[in-house]
Amino acid sequence: MPDAGSAAAPAARTQPEEADRLRELLRSPAYQKALVLCALIGVPVSLIAFWFLAAVHELEHALWADLPSEWGWDTPPWWWPFPLLAVAGVAVGLVVKYLPGAGGHVPAAGLHAPGQGASALPGVVIAAFASLPLGATLGPEAPLIALGSGLALLFGQLARAPVTPKSTPLLAAAGAAAALPAIFGNPLIGAVLLIEVAGVGGPQLFAVMLPALLSSGIGSLVFTGFGRWTGLSTGSLSLDLSEPTPRLDTGDVFWSVLMAVAIGVVLHLVMNTGRLTALFVSQRRIVRTTACALAAGACAAVYTLITDRSPVDVASSGQSTLGQLAQDPHSWGVGALIAVLLFKAVAYALCLGSLRGGPIFPALFLGGAAGVLLAPLPGLGVVPGLAAGMAAAAAAALRLPVSSAVLVVLVMGSAAMTPVVMLSAVVAFVTVQMLPPGPAVPVPGRPTQPPPERPSVTPGDRPETT
Repeated sequence: MPDAGSAAAPAARTQPEEADRLRELLRSPAYQKALVLCALIGVPVSLIAFWFLAAVHELEHALWADLPSEWGWDTPPWWWPFPLLAVAGVAVGLVVKYLPGAGGHVPAAGLHAPGQGASALPGVVIAAFASLPLGATLGPEAPLIALGSGLALLFGQLARAPVTPKSTPLLAAAGAAAALPAIFGNPLIGAVLLIEVAGVGGPQLFAVMLPALLSSGIGSLVFTGFGRWTGLSTGSLSLDLSEPTPRLDTGDVFWSVLMAVAIGVVLHLVMNTGRLTALFVSQRRIVRTTACALAAGACAAVYTLITDRSPVDVASSGQSTLGQLAQDPHSWGVGALIAVLLFKAVAYALCLGSLRGGPIFPALFLGGAAGVLLAPLPGLGVVPGLAAGMAAAAAAALRLPVSSAVLVVLVMGSAAMTPVVMLSAVVAFVTVQMLPPGPAVPVPGRPTQPPPERPSVTPGDRPETT
């Protein structure tokens, strides 16, 4: 029977071989040309992504702020979402039915690896402009991935770059990575996100990273606690920030874990409802897409009638509203927080299956609002609740725990909440994975059910059998 040393020998011998292969790849003229091409393509792609996002933002501001103000309203009236989302539903339905690429992938399926060709670009752009500024409860990250990858492939064709099975995914990923910093404001999260979305390492990556995230977060809590209790220092690498940050305690950790389980269950139900919505609109696309968009508008209208707040709280990605919530969480009463969680979750599920956009920002808002709502629990503060809620919601919606943790840490602007962020992301992800999988999301133009012998696999998710 071979001992441990002999079993480890083959693995040890492969390390120099892998290093030699990497060295040969980096020295390869073809790979070096590909790197230069990706760098050059990144310039126009990032510029176009910037103007795309700027145009979406300006149109959204004009429709939801400038136009109501010109007509004498401080905030949009309760009925305002209906005409805008009716237009959104009709436009997206037409794009999905008649244009190549169906306006991008269905948001209820999560984020997909880049790969749509240049022929899908018109539909992606039209569907994004018809959804995001007109009140869809979705974010811009999925259209950005499709836009960046499609533009990169288009520019590669114009530059007459050689098309190979290896060069095409490389160009698509480079284009998507160049576009994502426009929305996240940081290139790191874009790179980490694409690594997880592309499924680099497969299930083994998640099997290794989950214990690493969990133990790292717990280790950080232990070191933080011992440093506070003993007054001693280990000389760790850190920067002194001017802004004071709260210290984590036992209550923050305890409630964050319980909150992550609850948020994971709720977001799993929301995402599954979005998948059922996608199945519903797969037949009679224009009529049913419009009906779902109007139903999402009804959520915003009822929310406004109940709370006397702006319908933008529900009929938007939640990016700007999340900033307002973080700056002044006490301006939201308990009733307003419960109402926005309920109606935005329903609108989110409807838009996930019918319109076009990304799932990240609404999930972050829902998690952040839940954290603020539960902050009065004994031992849980507003900042830890906000951080843990966002991390749990993002991990549950995206099934990408590493990207979710990195994203929330960067959004918070401080590393002080990193331990509860990592714990919440892992707990929510494991909770979702333990729940029964939802229905498969239909791909426009393809059969609703995938072949039984080849079940569909979403990166970061477990296989869904049919």
